[in-house]
Order: sequence, then C-alpha cells, then structure tokens
Amino acid sequence: MAQAGAAIGHETVAGGHEAHGGFDFLPEVMLLLLVAVLVAPIFQRIKLTPVLGYLVAGVIVGPEVLGLMRDEQIVVALAELGVVFLLFTIGLELSLERLMVMRRLVFGLGGLQVVLTGSLFSLIGTGVGLAPPVALILGFALSLSSTAVVLQLLTERHETGSRHGRVSFSILLLQDLAVVPLLVLVELMASPDGSVTWVVAEALAKAAVVVGAIVVLGRLLIRPLFRVVAGARSPEAFTALALLAVLATASGTWAAGLSMALGAFLAGLLMAGSEYRHQVEADIQPVKGLFLGLFFVSVGISLDVKPVVDQPGLVAAILFGMIGIKAVVITALTLAFRRPPAIALRSGLLLAQGGEFAFVLIGLAVGQGVVADAVAQPVLAAVGVSIAVTPLLELAGRRIAAALERHGQEVPAAGLAVETEHLAGHVLVAGYGRVGQTVARIVANQNIPWLALDLDASHVAEARQHDLPVYYGDASRQEVLKAAGIDRARIVCVTLNDPHAAAGAVRAIRTMSRDIGIYVRAHDLAHSDALRRLGATEVVPETLEASLQLAGRVLQAADVPQQAAQIIVEDFRRDRYAGLYGVEDAEGSAADREQAAALERLRQPAANAADGAAGRGQALPPQDREGSA
Repeated sequence: MAQAGAAIGHETVAGGHEAHGGFDFLPEVMLLLLVAVLVAPIFQRIKLTPVLGYLVAGVIVGPEVLGLMRDEQIVVALAELGVVFLLFTIGLELSLERLMVMRRLVFGLGGLQVVLTGSLFSLIGTGVGLAPPVALILGFALSLSSTAVVLQLLTERHETGSRHGRVSFSILLLQDLAVVPLLVLVELMASPDGSVTWVVAEALAKAAVVVGAIVVLGRLLIRPLFRVVAGARSPEAFTALALLAVLATASGTWAAGLSMALGAFLAGLLMAGSEYRHQVEADIQPVKGLFLGLFFVSVGISLDVKPVVDQPGLVAAILFGMIGIKAVVITALTLAFRRPPAIALRSGLLLAQGGEFAFVLIGLAVGQGVVADAVAQPVLAAVGVSIAVTPLLELAGRRIAAALERHGQEVPAAGLAVETEHLAGHVLVAGYGRVGQTVARIVANQNIPWLALDLDASHVAEARQHDLPVYYGDASRQEVLKAAGIDRARIVCVTLNDPHAAAGAVRAIRTMSRDIGIYVRAHDLAHSDALRRLGATEVVPETLEASLQLAGRVLQAADVPQQAAQIIVEDFRRDRYAGLYGVEDAEGSAADREQAAALERLRQPAANAADGAAGRGQALPPQDREGSA
C-alpha cells in the first residue's frame, strides 16, 4: 500500500500538468457559484424573482458579453440536473392516485394545447414560406413551455397546489411527455426512408416498458431500501440513497430515449406516499435549488443576442406572436374546461413563453440538416427572450386575475364541482372567518388538502387574491356540499359564527353522510348540545374554552403551580364536557381516578401557595366546580 501510494504521489508530481488538467472546469464552477451567491440575495431584496437574475447573469458572463465561460458543456450538464431535481420534488408533492384524478386535465387540456398551438404555428410557418417539415418542427417546438421556469415561479410562491398551479402543471406534464414523439419525428424527417410505423411503435413500446419497470421496481425496492437505511440512523447514507433514487430513475428513462426529468418525476411519485417523503424533500431541497439556479444561468449563457441585434424586427415578431397565440389558446382551452376566467387568463400568461425543450428539438433538427441554422437562430433567440420575460408575464397575470376576482361572486355548483374534482381526502371548512382561517392555515402547513366555503364576499375576495381554495357558497345547501366533494372529504370543520347557519350546515352534512366526522365550533354549552343532537361528532364551545384558558392563566398568576393549574382546569373541562356528551359515571373511569390521584398529590403545594398568597393580602378565586362557565 505504501509503495502504491508513493507511486501515485510520484506520478502526480511528475505529471502535475496533466493531473491539473482534469480540474480545468473549476474556474467555471467557481464563477457559477459566485453568480448564485450574488444574484439571489440581490433580486430577493428588490422583490424580484431570482430566476430573472440568473437569466440576466447568464447573459452577462456568456460569450456574447464578457465571455467568461469557456466550457459551456459543463454548465449544460449541471443545469440538466437542476431540472431533474425540480421534477423530483414536484413528484413528491403528488402521488399516483392524485395524478389519476388529474388525468382529464393532463391528457385532455394538455393534449389539446400541444396539438392546437403546434398546428397554428406550423400553418403560420408554411404561410410565410417555410417548407412543411421545417414549419412542423418549429411550430411544435414553440408549442412547448418552460417547465423549469414556470414550476420554479410556482414553488417560490407556494402555488403548485393552487388552482392555476394545477392547470399549469397538467399542461407542462403533457408537454414533457410530448417531447418523446417529437424527437422521433425529427429523426424520421432526417431519415425519410425509415418505416414510420415501426419507429413510432418501437419508441412507444420502449417507453412503456421503461416506465412500467420503474413503477414496479420502485414500489418493490424504494420503500424497503429507505426503511433499512433509516434504521441505520445515518443521515449521510439516507441523503445518498435519496440522490441515488433520483439519478437512477432519471438515467433509466434517459437510456430509453425519454426525458431524464420524466424519470425523476416518477421517482418522486413513488416516494410521495411514503413515510420518508418529508425527510427526502428536506435533503434534496438545497441540491435542487443550487442546480436549478445553474440551469437558469445556462439558459442565459446560451442566448445568442446576435440575431436580436441583426434582425430585431423578425425576433420581435416571433416573440410577440408566440406569446400572444399561446396565451389566447391556453386561456380559451382552460375556459372550455370550465375554469374561471381569472384562472384561465393567469395560466395562459404563465405558459405563454417558449421552453427549454425547444432548444433540444431545434438543435437536433439543425444537427440532422432538417432546419437551416439561419432559420433556427431567430426562433431560438425569441424563445430565450420569452423565458427571460416569464416573471413579468406571471406578475401581469397575477394582477389581472386579482382584479377579476376582487368581487367575490358565488361559483355555480357545477363550476365548483369541476374546480374541486382533483380533491380527495381533504378537509372541508364551512366558514372562513378568523377561526376558519386559523384551522385552514394549520391544516395547510401539514400539507393536508383543504377547501373552504363562506358567504362573506370580502373573506372570499381576500383569499382569492392569494389564490387560496375559498369559494362563495352556502354550506347548508346539499348541492353546494356535493360540488365541494363532501363524498370524498375526510373531515368537515364547521366554524360558522351564526348559530342557525351552523345548525343548518351540520344538519345538511349529516343528511348527506352518516359516517363523515363533523367538528363544530359552538358559542356556548346550550348551542353545543343542540349541535350534538343534530349529529356533530365533536363540538368545541368557544366561551367555555376561552374561560378555561383564562382561568388557567389566573391560577398561575395567583401562584398556583402550573401543573396543578392544568389539572384543575382539565378536571373542570372533563366535568363540563361529560355533561355535554351525556356521560355520567359515579365511580369514574380509571383515567378519571388516576387524574384525581395526581391532582390530590398537587393540592398540597397549591394549598401552600394559596396560604402564602393570602398571607400577602391576595385573594384566590374559589374553585367552584358548579360555577358558571
């Protein structure tokens, strides 16, 4: 071993120049890290998305301006990993079950978007004199949007699960799937003598086998492997396994001619329902953010500004034509799928740009001699500029949507049913006032899907401005409850301030479902008793709870030990709720007797504290178990 080490050391010294040559990429890597360190804080401070900063920084350090990047292939390789990790984390937020629920949006809305926009762009291309094969490739390349940019913007604003986020993601997912046949199309045009049917069938069969193998092997291997590694209690091994799962599935789809991002997305779907999902997401998050930043820098580096300078009119025409047509088509299709105008318009503007796969498709077509480089460059320049202005399009869509939704109007039951068709196992909140908002916020923080109904237009309008799933509707009407997916809901939480409205909601909910849990906020014990008789599962009287919490604070302020105060209050609460639920047991349960014994052990310190307080001239409130709540 020593001799081997000496030999290696000698080789390194003797061949120092050659050994050093293996690290020639370090200047580029350090430059990219410097860009990441500087850009993100600056743009966050000025209230702009870091995506725009990375794109601008890429243009500056790229060959067209400062020319600091000597080897762009390194940047491209690192950037691809950014998209891979992004799609993996998106998959983690979904599951195969939720994806099946979204199939109408994915294959219906997404499929129509690709076909219609690609066909329109192809017709325009032939109209301006391009050969049909060239127009077809360029047209469908422009029909694709930027998965990385759009999903990053949605993630930054925590809107991947919002209404327009679901629409946008469904379209993007279908676009990523469409890349495979489009790549096959380019190859066929480059080799017109090949059998079209055979090539397409072979590609589809290979894709089906690979995806099926990943799903089956993932279900059989991923969870057991994570269970074994988690049992070893090694954070490093756990993180390594998470990275291995992502890269292995991405490599599998890439080897089959599919997108690496698709493989990573499948890996995320397989992990979504596991108990290790949150830890995996936390481990991957820093890696994903770094590589994704490099992706946006690479897009900026790859932008060729020469066509913009030499042919500004042509590039501008392609740019505005692409954004305008895609925005109109996507908005119209989203409306046709019975989404509200605000959501349709916001989705249309968010997806109006060109995508990173346009560079792949058009680059392949140029390399195969199907598209001339002089024709491709203005199109690629327009795509690059459109990606750069995506944050501005998103901002415009958000503001227009907020203006459209400023007046919260009731969503018809049929429209509500369409908007909530993706929900299953959600919490339905009836009433979005102060209590309902607190419940919804806590539920959302645990990544539990939820939906709220309210009859206060101001509450609905304010929530809609933040794209929260709050709808104007009466929770006592069965058609509204059905549209809100009560048959798929996990729990209903009634927080209505009006006692009559709360009673009507509980009555309607229990009529529609005998099994669902109904948790209700009540005003007092009398209201609680009425709600229990109507079928509420649990009732929390706010006056009783508020008074109990206040009493506990008073006891502690009066020098009663904290634990003794808690037991006293809990004892009082149990007696009051026992009366509410009709529980009377003279002997008491084992838990009651245990708690009574614990209380007795603490009564002496409490009594001593009371004596001390009395000696100081303080007065303690009497512990009257029969007193008013």
